[in-house]
Amino acid sequence: MIIMPVVLPPLITALLDPRCYPHAADRVELIETHASWLLLAGEFAYKIKKEITLPFLDYGTLGKRETCCRAELVLNRRLAPDLYLDVVPIGGTPEQPRFGQLPAIEWTVRMRRFDENGRLDRVAARGELQPAHLSQLTVAFCAFQKAAAVAGPGTRFGAPEQVLAAAQENFVELRQLLPSGGQPQVEQLVRWTGEEFTRRAADFAARKAGGFIREGHGDLHLANLVLIDGRVTPFDCIEFNDDFRWNDAASEIAFVWIDLLDHGRPGLAAWLLNAWLEAGGDFPALAVLRFYAVYRAVVRAKVAALRARQEDAIQAQTEIETAHNYLQLAWKIAVPPAPTLVITCGLSGSGKTTASTARLLEPTGDAAGSILRLRSDVERKRLFGLAPRDNSGSTPDGGIYTAEATTRTYARLHELARSLLAAGWPVIVDAAFLKRAERASFRALADELGVGFGILLTEAPAAELRRRLIARSGDASEATVAVLEKQLTWFEPLNEGERACVIAT
Repeated sequence: MIIMPVVLPPLITALLDPRCYPHAADRVELIETHASWLLLAGEFAYKIKKEITLPFLDYGTLGKRETCCRAELVLNRRLAPDLYLDVVPIGGTPEQPRFGQLPAIEWTVRMRRFDENGRLDRVAARGELQPAHLSQLTVAFCAFQKAAAVAGPGTRFGAPEQVLAAAQENFVELRQLLPSGGQPQVEQLVRWTGEEFTRRAADFAARKAGGFIREGHGDLHLANLVLIDGRVTPFDCIEFNDDFRWNDAASEIAFVWIDLLDHGRPGLAAWLLNAWLEAGGDFPALAVLRFYAVYRAVVRAKVAALRARQEDAIQAQTEIETAHNYLQLAWKIAVPPAPTLVITCGLSGSGKTTASTARLLEPTGDAAGSILRLRSDVERKRLFGLAPRDNSGSTPDGGIYTAEATTRTYARLHELARSLLAAGWPVIVDAAFLKRAERASFRALADELGVGFGILLTEAPAAELRRRLIARSGDASEATVAVLEKQLTWFEPLNEGERACVIAT
């Protein structure tokens, strides 16, 4: 949105003239945020920070703005090196500015301009956001996080008391900003936040001790992600507040997750979480992800309530409604439906992954109850230090496919399913489950935890299975026709009690 205030500072007014720029520009577009001016001129975008001081941000002097410009350049080049070009001084006078001239009267970050229609919030609004986009994002984000600096044990970042304090501060501000009608929503979330923090205190401490608090992005949502040449690029990370930027990867991914839910795309929200887990394997994060997701939704509610104070009566009411909607989303995330456990059952090539994918992308329950999928092909390889698409070079009964390796794989799937269900997440385990004992073990787990249980049975004629396996490529599975022939000899079909648990597909 282009915002043209009634009165502009003299410098910004002057920079609306295309002749000020040292390159071709037919016209200049201006976008204003609460803290910056963004001038779009020709092939470039120039970001100028406002001379303001807020509780969480200090651009109050020219020196501080220069420092923040240089920090913004360095930090954003970690994720978007082709977008962030340099920091440029603006000399001359506010009425006659000169780019590149010293002494500087102002500083600007120069960026390569991109098509605003490529922002993921707009792509999602057009219905064009695809699972492949989110898979590519999660692979890149996991690699970024792996290389990011770790917050040391003596730092405040990610310490449990700091996590709780940040969440509680949002509620203090919301109580002041929202009309009385919104207070019950706030208070129920206040209670839940305190109770959930108590339940997860050991998990927060473990995240800190385990090195999961890193120098991240800090503001990872759909509007700060853009498609450039078919690839998702994060930009506009937070440079002005270390506490916002140094956080748990779970908090970062939670922001994208709630944004997808807010855009009415629960299937893509589920896909995002599963692609992230497949790429990085950070399953312990799921114990704290709902806490962070509620925190992010409440932040969005607070921002909307703040905007309401700055708008006319009609627009203010719209912003208040937006705040209420975010609080409702936060509550849905906080109190999801009871989790369920579903396992697949079928020979290689029968369509287990296709069927489980359909359940992820077309959720039938509450939108905030994203299903988490555990794939035996992925977790088996992870146990042996391999990436999902790596070829192990194993024979059908050797390498990572020995009987012992299979036993280890099912034990790992059982362990992960237990932890995710205990954290309140519905789980689908995508594995062959050809042995009755394997299926019985997971049914017993569901009974122990008091959750619903189902079997997703996939079947096809043997000739069709052979055809599919010959044609298969680019998947984590290494099953071949030779593997199928062995499976056909020892598959133990479902008994009557198991068939009562079969889910219609």
